[in-house]
Amino acid sequence: LVFDSGVGGLTVVDAIRSIAPNVRVDYAADTGFFPYGDKTDAELRARLPEVADELVEVIRPDVFVIACNTASTLALPEVRERLSIPVVGTVPAIKPAALLSKTGKIGLLATPGTVRRDYTAALISDFAHDVEVVLHGSLELVSLAERVARGETPDLADFAAAQAPLFAQDEDHRIDTIVLACTHFPLIREQLKQTAPRAINYVDSGGAIARQTCRILGAQAPDFVPEQPPRAIITSDPSRHPELVDTFVRFGFSRTEHLDRQTDMGRVSQVSSTMRK
Repeated sequence: LVFDSGVGGLTVVDAIRSIAPNVRVDYAADTGFFPYGDKTDAELRARLPEVADELVEVIRPDVFVIACNTASTLALPEVRERLSIPVVGTVPAIKPAALLSKTGKIGLLATPGTVRRDYTAALISDFAHDVEVVLHGSLELVSLAERVARGETPDLADFAAAQAPLFAQDEDHRIDTIVLACTHFPLIREQLKQTAPRAINYVDSGGAIARQTCRILGAQAPDFVPEQPPRAIITSDPSRHPELVDTFVRFGFSRTEHLDRQTDMGRVSQVSSTMRK
């Protein structure tokens, strides 16, 4: 089960499918609390273990993948403590970016929450201490990625404006590698490349997450044939998000289900299904 607040984790779904095409990958989006990037640490720490536990109870996956930098950098230990199955988190690709840089200066695009996290600062200290790192948090890029996933074509000027604050901090024009530290952002990699002021190498952690997931599943994972088609599940009513349901269809999820959390005990009360052909 791949989990995110919105559609960003679909980039991780694609990465897993690319190396283990026969593995069933279900997807869950916490649309009832989207976006995570503007929520407080206390709100997310309280919510994430609960939602993860409820989703695992319904879907019964072998591995739970948090395909969200904001959630992973804040509440990965709490989710692992709550669940009885392996949990794979998302770590910003700071180490590979530092190794790839030829100029010794890299950028990091993330949500404001990931930018301010001590976890991110620790990664920079541990793996990028010998390079200069420039950070920028943007919720606008998350919104643009969601629009692209829905099949829209935002103006390229919007992408240029959203990443411009990062380059504004690069007065000596040395940034040559940028970490996409939000799983939404690989969805708009090409738009970011087109609107960057020069050639930039944009890197993300999708491949590393997929490899770790398949290592946990074991050597037999590629030979496993699912009995049921993959499904998407969200924490708000699918009828309110027809464009989101259609997005899931484009990513291979023919049905979108609703995790209804409105119960006294905070447990699952029902899962309703919305089908698309």
